[in-house]
Amino acid sequence: MTEQQLDCALDLMRRLPPQQIEKNLGDLIDIVPALCEDLLSSVDQPLKIARDKQFGKDYLLCDYNRDGDSYRSPWSNQYDPVLEDGAMPSERLRRLEMDANSAFEQYREMYFEGGVSSVYLWDLEHGFAGVILIKKAGDGSRKIKGCWDSIHVVEVQEKSTGRSAHYKLTSTAMLWLQTNRVGSGTMNLGGSLTRQTEQDCPVTESSPHIANIGKMVEDMENKIRSTLNEIYFGKTRDIVNGLRSASSLSDQQKKQELKKDLAAALIKRHQVKE
Repeated sequence: MTEQQLDCALDLMRRLPPQQIEKNLGDLIDIVPALCEDLLSSVDQPLKIARDKQFGKDYLLCDYNRDGDSYRSPWSNQYDPVLEDGAMPSERLRRLEMDANSAFEQYREMYFEGGVSSVYLWDLEHGFAGVILIKKAGDGSRKIKGCWDSIHVVEVQEKSTGRSAHYKLTSTAMLWLQTNRVGSGTMNLGGSLTRQTEQDCPVTESSPHIANIGKMVEDMENKIRSTLNEIYFGKTRDIVNGLRSASSLSDQQKKQELKKDLAAALIKRHQVKE
């Protein structure tokens, strides 16, 4: 019964507005407290921003850089609040993490023209895993508000030869938009998508781990954006166009009469030719 409840709860959370996930998740946990841990570990929440005082740069908070009540900054590699025995990546992985943060900063600037990104890596027995986080909020406009949150969790299994690796990527994107115009009023549009892919790639000087992961993330985000555009924006536009017409009823009647006259004229012309 608990598994059925969890499936129903997760399905419900996927259908609720992403900008209200924290409130809805809290309300759901109050109703079914037995599912607290499962829900917290299964439901992706909008990313929060913190400030690295040492470097003066923002970074994103998630379960993957949390240890207790402290969060590790990808810039200084320090926990805030200070935590002396917090989990840390190995020296080799820390260098890779720093390079990855620099690379995805450039990626974010090219695709999102702003926002905040963070990359965190941790060691596995036969490789490593990591998460790439990207958050882009609106520009503060009163007419249009919104936010994009993407969470890419990657698992890298390095082959014994060291010349190739198996990559498994799980990506979740949360998008919401809110418009408030005099003519149309307030409209909310939002949703989330989760997709997964796996592939083997060679690991060389020309295609290191960061390049391989970056290409997978780029391809996945393009596919998710395309799907969101088709499902949410396209379907919404079709529904609105079906419910509301930009032209008046009299104009539509004139168009229908013109169509009938043209059809009758074509039939008459065809009959004269015969």
